[in-house]
Amino acid sequence: MNRLFKNYINTFKGLSTEVWWLALITLINRAGTMVIPFLSLYLNKSLHFSLPDVGIIMSFFGIGSLVGTWLGGKLTDKIGYYKVMFVSLVFTGVFFVLLQYVTTFAGFCFGIFSVMLVADAFRPAMFVALSAYSKPENKTRSVTLIRLAINLGFSAGPAIGGLIITGIGYQGLFWVDGITCALASILLLKVLHPKKVKVLDVVKVENPVSVYKDKAFWIFFIAMFIFGFTFLQYFSTMPLYYKDIRFLSELEIGLLMGFNGFFIFLFEMPLIKWLEQPKNSKIKLVAIGLFLVAISFVVLNTTSWIGILLVGMLLMTIGEMIAFPFSNAFAVERAKKGNQGEYMAMYSIAFSLSHVFSHNAGMQMVANFGFETTLDVLTVFALMGVLILLFLVKILKKEQLKKASM
Repeated sequence: MNRLFKNYINTFKGLSTEVWWLALITLINRAGTMVIPFLSLYLNKSLHFSLPDVGIIMSFFGIGSLVGTWLGGKLTDKIGYYKVMFVSLVFTGVFFVLLQYVTTFAGFCFGIFSVMLVADAFRPAMFVALSAYSKPENKTRSVTLIRLAINLGFSAGPAIGGLIITGIGYQGLFWVDGITCALASILLLKVLHPKKVKVLDVVKVENPVSVYKDKAFWIFFIAMFIFGFTFLQYFSTMPLYYKDIRFLSELEIGLLMGFNGFFIFLFEMPLIKWLEQPKNSKIKLVAIGLFLVAISFVVLNTTSWIGILLVGMLLMTIGEMIAFPFSNAFAVERAKKGNQGEYMAMYSIAFSLSHVFSHNAGMQMVANFGFETTLDVLTVFALMGVLILLFLVKILKKEQLKKASM
């Protein structure tokens, strides 16, 4: 047991102090975003919006995320990642607090758009900062550490969120979100000010390749959109499935979703350390992850046994554990060809665009065809993404052969 623990600790060795601080800031910020997993429930059960209306509001969530991510990438290349991260955290906290006072459909569409506009400007800036604070050989593990922070916060967030809803109602979530964003911005100011940090990997490209002309990256972008589209159902459609079809309470939903984050916290770093071998194709690993996400949906239609919810969540979690770090590492590696902010923004935009269509499409499918058909459609769509990724593997091999022949 002692040897197992030492091996687990060794998987974290070599990561810079700055990456650890960035992970802590992300943990504090992510633990506070407990309103997000409950947003569809809040809109449907508390504000009494119909499922199609909830889908439209969640589309504005995605549009705000898309615009914010694009803007964050542009600003990161112009003014630097530190300023973008700090301003994003401050305004996200303020907007989350104000959002609780919005009760109309049009107002919530605008409100959630504004929140995500400032919140997701943080993402490309954080990825570029992560790349700067990491040695080249540690980038995948650095990404994994950030994801551990996100998922540790996410494992605690929904569980605490369920308790807050039970005790004082949904309004408490907005206050906690706002306060934690403020705390994260203060910590960023104290420990990651440009005068206090050490940059380990400076990328300067004389003639940068535009991400818009990188054909292989666009194929990757389409696959990531499909991954995001299916994965994000766990934050909108699935909580309603758990409540309306499987009859779970908000607290039980929070605990089930918290299991996802806790499992990732325990096992993702050792898994990534084991998989991170030069012989392993990052894109093939992403394909395996997306395949597991596909299977996580189809198993739910096989039985009425309540334990299948945990099986489905476990399959999705392992798929997520593989797909996210290696897709992120591929994007960071590819970004060295051009402007890093631009590349990392496009990587994030794939998921922002998923937000635009995923939640609304999921709600509309459930309203018109029911959950069983919706789960089958999601499975097929995810498998299409797997095929696209396998096609990308062939494209990348051709690229390598072309470079070798020059």
